[in-house]
Amino acid sequence: MKEDLVLPAPRGATTDSAAEPLLVVEGLTKHFPVKGGFPIRRTVGAVQAVDGIDLTVNVGESFGLVGESGCGKSTTGRLITRLMEPTAGSISYRGKDITHASRRELAPIRSEIQMIFQDPYSSLNPRQTVGKIISGPMEINGIEPEGGREKRVRELLEIVGLNPEHYNRFPHEFSGGQRQRIGVARALALEPKLIVADEPVSALDVSIQAQVVNLLQKVQQELGIAFLFIAHDLAVVRHFSQRVAVMYLGKVIEVGDRESIYVRPRHPYTHALLSAVPEVNLAEEGAPDRERIRLAGDVPSPISPPSGCRFRTRCWKAQDKCAAEEPPLVQISGNREGHLTACHFPEDPTIEGRDEDIVLDPALAALEEELGD
Repeated sequence: MKEDLVLPAPRGATTDSAAEPLLVVEGLTKHFPVKGGFPIRRTVGAVQAVDGIDLTVNVGESFGLVGESGCGKSTTGRLITRLMEPTAGSISYRGKDITHASRRELAPIRSEIQMIFQDPYSSLNPRQTVGKIISGPMEINGIEPEGGREKRVRELLEIVGLNPEHYNRFPHEFSGGQRQRIGVARALALEPKLIVADEPVSALDVSIQAQVVNLLQKVQQELGIAFLFIAHDLAVVRHFSQRVAVMYLGKVIEVGDRESIYVRPRHPYTHALLSAVPEVNLAEEGAPDRERIRLAGDVPSPISPPSGCRFRTRCWKAQDKCAAEEPPLVQISGNREGHLTACHFPEDPTIEGRDEDIVLDPALAALEEELGD
């Protein structure tokens, strides 16, 4: 029975490990070359997918990474798991630099850093049974659990809410939510210390999203596994993460604890993101309205990002200084300790409605004015 299962502690965990960060990322950069020219294919530019970000994930912590599509979130996750080679910067795991570690050097820690992929349909081998998919990592790493691998796989299936009797089924026999649970079981097979979850629920129905997020939260709390939870759904990140970093065009522009980011944001882009979250207001009468911000245009090209602050081309507070100087990610006056913001002219720490909505899109402003008349 499920209540009789004993969830193992992360392998190698110690009480002393909580004193130091599990993962430290400094100046992490990934540029993809752009080829052009004729007849010789030469590098004519670079896509600056990730451009000098700093992150720290503590032991057993759930850390959220949010931002628009194309801001570099998924690339960051793949760099941290060393599925991609960084262009610059450093990645330190448990005090060891793994930035450019070879396959042999990475072998001892591969089992400690696992990843849950975004698409449950393409992340599982259709030619392998569920038992083979989940036991594969154990076989590769030479791990022989007590009672055998099959017994451990059946336990993992039960932990993630699947029937252990489905051991011999193939991925096509499962729904999307069930496949993602299989991905979670595969990530847990090696008892990792850190799981990078790359938008693990974005491809699922809303009702199934809640089930998978609650499953991940239960795993995180009971096993003490640290999570880097990558998503564009702010409501999901708020439910799951203890600390949150906001990315824009390859840069981290704000980072802090959950309450600071969602209740007292300072960066204009964070304000704009939060104002776009749909919310049914069932609060008591007299509760303040939320602010309403509508940005103009698309995110600039990462091949040629704006100078200075990368958000300035869509920001209502932009001044000459924003184009001339890149704002550092620092703690500004009025912020809680650990709440860092990269902005020369930060917003007030509130998300209450303004006297006048900020609508930067001319077409939308004209339409609303016409409807108002």
